[in-house]
Amino acid sequence: MDAQVAAHLGELAALTAALCWSLNSLAFEAAGRRVGSLAVNYLRIFVAFPLLTLTAWLTRGLALPLDAPPHAWLWLSISGLVGFVFGDIFLFRAFVEIGSRISLLIRSLGPPITALLSFLLLGERLAPRGLVGIFLVTLGISLVILGRSPQEKKVRLNRPLKGVIYAALGAVGEALGMVLSKLGMGSYNALAATQIRLLAAFLAFTLIITWGKKWPEMARALRDLPALRFITLGAILGPFLGVAAALFALQRTPAGIASSLTSLSPVLIIPFSMLIFKEKVLPKEVLGALISIAGVALLFL
Repeated sequence: MDAQVAAHLGELAALTAALCWSLNSLAFEAAGRRVGSLAVNYLRIFVAFPLLTLTAWLTRGLALPLDAPPHAWLWLSISGLVGFVFGDIFLFRAFVEIGSRISLLIRSLGPPITALLSFLLLGERLAPRGLVGIFLVTLGISLVILGRSPQEKKVRLNRPLKGVIYAALGAVGEALGMVLSKLGMGSYNALAATQIRLLAAFLAFTLIITWGKKWPEMARALRDLPALRFITLGAILGPFLGVAAALFALQRTPAGIASSLTSLSPVLIIPFSMLIFKEKVLPKEVLGALISIAGVALLFL
């Protein structure tokens, strides 16, 4: 392997994660519109976990994370509950309400929230320019989701409030999940860490579906072949390749750089949204996405 490439494996992994999350968001949006966000959240695990298990067996010689220390099981399980369950329940609802492109943009609040949580929970320093970065992220998102009414001449949301709140809660879940993953993973294998997070999410979703008597909904989703194809594609790109790449990036490069690069999804998704869903993307929306990403970069770099 070229020495220069080897030296930047963490950054390349983070960019790979950003691209995977852009594409898997589109797939999950399409599936969620057909069978609902809860079914998508649950069924993706049945695709992603076997893939992770096979890859772990081939690369580590262990199919399951039986070598994980107790503290890793604890923090990674909590991370899975917070990120894959709480965060993704709301994020996937946002996909249906306001679309994956705007949802991913609002999710770029994740890195600023991660920085604040790291400051509060891990004692990491937050430089003054980090506050400027948080302002830029918020400004970029506001530029996209706010508009002026010509009749009333008032600034108001141009997207459903419910969808915006869902996406913001998804960003909170993702940020806290990342901080907890960092606490639990340390130098432990990224694939195995993802397995632990998915196992915790699987148990939680099973309880939620049972408590809410949603098993007939799951059965209907299994009969929807187009939705299953979208879920399979999304699961391969997201919980399998995307999450594993992001965790790998966290191990090989500083958390700030990894978070900055993985946050490029709102920009990378724009051409795909235009080609696949035929969305009309306004220049101010592209500008807003770029400003948000610049804010993330300023926050961490």
